[in-house]
Amino acid sequence: MKLTVLVDNNTYIDRYFVGEPAVSYLIEDEDKRILFDVGYSDAFIRNSEKMRIDLRKLDYVALSHGHNDHTWGLDPLIRMFSEAKLEQLEFRLPTIIAHPDVFYSKLLNGEEIGSLLTAEKISRHFKLEYTKKPLWLTEKLVFLGEIERTMPFEADNAIGHIARDGEISEDYLLDDSALVYKAENGLVIIVACSHSGICNTIEYAKKVCGDDRILDIIGGFHLLNPGEYQMNKTVEYFQTVKPKYLHACHCTDLKSKIALSDVANVLEVGVGLTLEFK
Repeated sequence: MKLTVLVDNNTYIDRYFVGEPAVSYLIEDEDKRILFDVGYSDAFIRNSEKMRIDLRKLDYVALSHGHNDHTWGLDPLIRMFSEAKLEQLEFRLPTIIAHPDVFYSKLLNGEEIGSLLTAEKISRHFKLEYTKKPLWLTEKLVFLGEIERTMPFEADNAIGHIARDGEISEDYLLDDSALVYKAENGLVIIVACSHSGICNTIEYAKKVCGDDRILDIIGGFHLLNPGEYQMNKTVEYFQTVKPKYLHACHCTDLKSKIALSDVANVLEVGVGLTLEFK
């Protein structure tokens, strides 16, 4: 499996890509190409072009959750495929994989922070496949669906509200999901924001994949100025599961990375990073 970072908050020095506070990764496994999130703008497309990666040939677009920094790139993605049709370029339309809540309006202080496109509009361009259950995209790569929440120190605060089926309620981001790759030496867990809780995500990944070994975790851990209790419990948990590597990025602040570095090998992440696993 090969993972390429197309969008992150940071970029590598001497790699002239565009960064934004968002996430987009290209994952290639077997003969499948999966785009995990689409960022906030067309930055993932611009960066992929510089990397000579053709995003017109995708099998899946997996969405981690419905927030704007993970879904607003759907508009330029649709335009890219529409232009490919007009110009008679070779392309392969992907299927969008997501939790059923992903396209509902998400509101923070009355402002939209969710997808600007409705499911109906998107379905005119791509096939949509919703799932709350784990869905295997390849023999070794799984979309987790709705992540079980068992840790008492995580995912206990709502972020704004969700407008679902005519009702508005507090949003606990039940649509937050992740991908997991079963490598020879353990699990590679690919997260975006970890609103479900990074420890909850790891536990569910272990359960779904039947493997307690954690080789690497890449993505946002949703540790932005966490409280002392949560940070201490998170460090204790990581000390127990002993991941070999951590590629913490996006919504993981410096203080949290430093705390995690006491118990794990925290490595740099930026646009242009490529990771490969067997």
